[in-house]
Amino acid sequence: MQYEELVNPRVLDQPTYNPGKPIEQVASDRGIDLQGIVKLASNENPFGPSPKALEAAVEALQAIRLYPEGSGIRLKEKIAGVRGLDSEEIVLGNGSNEIIELLGHAFLRPGDEVVCGSLSFIVYRLVALLFGASPVEVAMPDYRHDLDGMLEAITEKTRLVFVASPNNPTGVANSSEDLIRFAKRLPQHVIFGFDEAYSEYLDNPPDLLPLIREGRKIVCMRTFSKIYGLAGLRIGYGYGSPEVAALLHRVRQPFNANSVAQAAACAALEDRDHLTRCRLANQEGMRQWEVACSNLGLPYVPSQANFILIKTGNGEGIFEALQDEGIIARSLGGSLEDYLRITIGTPEQNSLAIAKLAEVMKAEAN
Repeated sequence: MQYEELVNPRVLDQPTYNPGKPIEQVASDRGIDLQGIVKLASNENPFGPSPKALEAAVEALQAIRLYPEGSGIRLKEKIAGVRGLDSEEIVLGNGSNEIIELLGHAFLRPGDEVVCGSLSFIVYRLVALLFGASPVEVAMPDYRHDLDGMLEAITEKTRLVFVASPNNPTGVANSSEDLIRFAKRLPQHVIFGFDEAYSEYLDNPPDLLPLIREGRKIVCMRTFSKIYGLAGLRIGYGYGSPEVAALLHRVRQPFNANSVAQAAACAALEDRDHLTRCRLANQEGMRQWEVACSNLGLPYVPSQANFILIKTGNGEGIFEALQDEGIIARSLGGSLEDYLRITIGTPEQNSLAIAKLAEVMKAEAN
């Protein structure tokens, strides 16, 4: 018998996540020197992590022969202190992506439904399909989540609803007032997965913790991959009531958060100055891109995250042409096939990418 005859049939229908080409592959494929590549595709922090986080990671490597602390006690206490949480409300993950998967493990059965935005993070749909649930996509005509439309899409089969604010890949955030109103209107059989991956880029991010403390069924997710600059270490966390956290602990793998990542994350949380510098630099870089788009006559979606969605008219073609010039952006396909998503880089990276985009668009016009 072949593997295909033995495998769970859902696996054969399961779509896969395409992370895009790494810098080394683009350099090799295009014949470009590695140092000449600018990667603005994955919403990483171009300024890197806090020096304190790097120092803590190096120190943690000295004990790499040992398993990580399986409960993540120190990191959870550090998160609790910074965020005003209790340690028992927190679950560590291999990136916040794992928290999304843990919600699937804990709450999804075949035939259930997962409500999400049509232009939202693809992993919500991937997790739904993985557990035999059906993703129910709600249109996002203004690039932000239509919260009223999502409420209307909820049925007795709905178990999870996901909202990211700011949203990936559009960068648009819903207001705190609208999110709180939405959370209060959700029926009791629905769990609200609130994705806060880009919340640190907001000056005043929404706070759903009071609703969690009221007993609302909410699980919030944060990551150290974005503004904290620790994407390569894969560390994130979820938080909710102690009851839901205990359930997620039951389905997570032992030692899912490695020791180097835990140490670096602890130190990153202590460096508030680095966080502020990165947020302000991102705002300056966003203005740099907005001015450039206006000068080039390219429509864009105003973003509150660390990336910008630009309408080029030929997303895939411009993506390929930019790679030839050593600029890695992100083409999206589907209903966003006319767009490119570009991560905000350093001032120098932005200037180079803008110049190359101008050249490519001029060539496209001719």
